[in-house]
Amino acid sequence: MTTEITEPAGITEHLVLDPATEEVVATVPAATAAEVDAAVVRAAAAQRTWSALAPADRARLLRRFAVVVDENREELARLEVREAGHTLSNARWEAGNVRDLLDFAAGGVERLSGRQIPVPGGIDLTLLEPLGVVGVIAPWNFPMPIAAWGTAPALAAGNAVILKPAETTPLTALRLARLAVEAGLPEHLFQVLPGAGDVAGNALVEHPGVAKIVFTGSTRVGKQITARCAARVKRLTLELGGKSPNIVFADADIEAAAAAAPMAFLDNAGQDCCARTRILVQRSAYDRFLELLAPAIESVVVGDPSDENTQMGPLISRAQLERVRRYVPEDATALSGKAPEGPGFWFPPTVLTDARPDSPVATEEVFGPVAVVLPFEDEADAVRLANATEYGLAGSIWTRDVGRALRVSQSVQAGNLSVNSHSSVRYWTPFGGYKQSGLGRELGPDALAAFTETKNVFISTEA
Repeated sequence: MTTEITEPAGITEHLVLDPATEEVVATVPAATAAEVDAAVVRAAAAQRTWSALAPADRARLLRRFAVVVDENREELARLEVREAGHTLSNARWEAGNVRDLLDFAAGGVERLSGRQIPVPGGIDLTLLEPLGVVGVIAPWNFPMPIAAWGTAPALAAGNAVILKPAETTPLTALRLARLAVEAGLPEHLFQVLPGAGDVAGNALVEHPGVAKIVFTGSTRVGKQITARCAARVKRLTLELGGKSPNIVFADADIEAAAAAAPMAFLDNAGQDCCARTRILVQRSAYDRFLELLAPAIESVVVGDPSDENTQMGPLISRAQLERVRRYVPEDATALSGKAPEGPGFWFPPTVLTDARPDSPVATEEVFGPVAVVLPFEDEADAVRLANATEYGLAGSIWTRDVGRALRVSQSVQAGNLSVNSHSSVRYWTPFGGYKQSGLGRELGPDALAAFTETKNVFISTEA
C-alpha cells in the first residue's frame, strides 16, 4: 500500500516533520527490541484481565473509548494535519472514523458467538476465543483509521494490541493510546511503540508472544513479513499495494465521471492504495472525457492543509517527492494543476496522456498525485487492461448499463469495486485485495472473528 520510509537501525529517536513546511513538529523516542519484549509481557497480563471481563463490560468500555475520541476529534485532526500533511477536512473524517470503528466493534462484542453443529451421540459446539496479543503495524498515509482497522476489532474480540506506527507519523497513535487509558481501558492493553521497521517492527513480527500481525504497507515488505510469520506459523493479515482502474464506458454520464476522476486519485495527494491512477476510457468517449478532465484537474486547490478550502496537501517527505518525480518524464504530455513553491513536499496534480499501458507509471504504484489515461475499445479490452497489473485492491466502473456493471464487476480482479462512484472503504463492509494486494479481509461484519481461535467442543449425551 505504501512505500516504506525507514530510518537506519540503531537510531534512538525520530524527527516528525510537517510535510507542508518541513518544520520539526516533535521528537519521538524509537523503541528497541528489548522494549518491544517488555511491552509484550505487559500486554499479555493486561489481556488476561480484559478477556475475563463480561462481554457487556468490554463493550461499554470500548463505547466509552469512542466517546473520548469524539470529544478530542478536533485535536486529533489538527495533529494529523501537522504530522501527515492531510487536509483538515480529511483529518476530521479520519478521527471520526476511529470513533465509528470503535463503536462498530463494540457492537460485535456480545454477538461474537459460535455455532451448535448437529452430530450423532451428543452435542457439538464451537467457541470463539481471543488470540492473545496482536501486533498492528500501521502506515503513514492514513495513520489513524488504518491503525484502528486492526486495533478496534482485536480489542473487541478480547485481545491486547501493540501498535507500531510509521516513523513519520506516530503522534496521533500516541495520543489515542492515552485516550484509551482515560476512557478506562486497562493499562497496557493498548500500547503504542514508535520505532524503525527493521527494529521494533521486526521484534513484533518475530516475538513468540505475539499471536498475529496486521500489516499495511508495501508489497515488498509484506512479503518479508509473510516469510517471517510463516517460519513461526503466525497468523497474518496484509493490506498491500494497489494500482486501481477507473473504467469509463461511453454510455456513462461522462460529465459526472470526468468531474469525479481528479479526487479519485488526488485524495491525500495520491498517497492512497485505492487511488484510481489508471483511468481507462472507451475510445469513442476518450476525446470528450479529456476535454472535461483538463479543467477539473486545473481547478483542484492545492495548498496549506490547515485551510478549510484546500483539497490536496503535500506529500509525506522529500524521499516520497523524489520517488514520484522519477515516474514523470520531463517531456511527458500531461494535464496538470498547480502546487505551491518553496518549503514543503509539493507535487502538482498530473495526468499523463501519452503513457504506454506497460510503462512503469501505468503498472507500478506511484503513491503520488499522478495518473494515466488509456483508451480501450470494448468491454473485453477494458477488463484486459484493468487486470494487467500485479495488484487487485480497488476499482471503479462508470456505465448506465446495469448488466455491464455486473459483468465487469465479476471480471475485474479486485477486492473492492464501486459502480458510478469511487467509494472503497466503509467500516461495515469487508476490505482487502486480490493478487499482490494482500491477504485476508479487514472491517465489516466478520472483522472480530479474524482475531479469534475457533475451539470445537463435543459433549457426549450417550448413557
